Amino acid sequence: MAENLVNFGILGCAKIAIKLARAINLAPNSILYAIASRSIEKAKQFAIQNGLPETIKIYGSYEELLDDPSIEVVYLPLPTSLHVQWAVLAAQKKKHVLLEKPAALDVGDLDKILEACVSNGVQFLDGSMWLHHPRTMKMKELLFDSNHVGQVDFIHSTSTAKMPPEFFENNIRVKQDMDALGVLGDLGWYCVGAVLWAKNYRLPNVVSALPAGVTKNSAGIVLSCTACLNYDQDHKTVAIIHCSFFSYTSMDLSITGTKGSLHLKDFVIPYQEGSAFFDLASPATFMDDQTGWNVKTEKVVVDNETPQEALMVQELARLAQGIKKCGFPPDNRWPEISRKTQIVVDAIKKSIDLDCKPVYL
Repeated sequence: MAENLVNFGILGCAKIAIKLARAINLAPNSILYAIASRSIEKAKQFAIQNGLPETIKIYGSYEELLDDPSIEVVYLPLPTSLHVQWAVLAAQKKKHVLLEKPAALDVGDLDKILEACVSNGVQFLDGSMWLHHPRTMKMKELLFDSNHVGQVDFIHSTSTAKMPPEFFENNIRVKQDMDALGVLGDLGWYCVGAVLWAKNYRLPNVVSALPAGVTKNSAGIVLSCTACLNYDQDHKTVAIIHCSFFSYTSMDLSITGTKGSLHLKDFVIPYQEGSAFFDLASPATFMDDQTGWNVKTEKVVVDNETPQEALMVQELARLAQGIKKCGFPPDNRWPEISRKTQIVVDAIKKSIDLDCKPVYL
């Protein structure tokens, strides 16, 4: 059985790596083989504190892990400023790449990573876990069924988290040399990704940050942002996204169409690990006397035995096995999703830098 498992290595001991270490061992086709930090002591402490088995290899440098021929996939929960260096090197070492979001500081950097993956025949995937949840698949099914939502008119997506004072002093997400995209690359990546997902990954025509919704720190890092994405092709759609390090936790996604609407409050991380739901109103209108609705919103429940992060790992391991055993090419769909998300994130950042003038795509 062990020979059928894909060996994963984790490059870096960031907090999110704890979640992925568990996910790798929960997925039925993968196993955590090694971890690395810039110091052997930090890597050892990570393994001990998180109850990892003693059989896991521990490396005191990133290079050592990447030189291990037994490792097939590398997860990189590194600061965004380090993504190009280590993701490109991982690809050159013939490792499949699972890269934490945001994928890069800009699309130029991301293209360097993707080109390295293509030229070395390895799979690329970013860490947008929610895309792998069966609830997301069910929503997509209903969204593109003309009998339910119809043509999408409006999308509203938020991802916010109220951070403590020490976050704004010490966290890498507020450091220009570590994660220069700030909240836009962190929480905003989900909001942009949700809009693109709802539009079947068609890019908007125009992107505009809204002046009242933008807050920066003294280093110019965006801490809060609201933006409008406009679609003029075929059927006009307006999307509003909001991401912030100042507001109470929210992960809202609302999609309104010509026949119905779809709503959920936890699209990034479900309230419960083993079950998730969303509200579907289709078709719905007021009663004749306008004292209520003619139908109740339907609560659609989707159960899942495997957490979404483990499903993400399982998908990447499946693709890695297909490349190795069957000679399949890497799946271009996942890097394309990341690249389009990066393009829109870049456009919002550009609009902010231009005093919230519109940016045309």
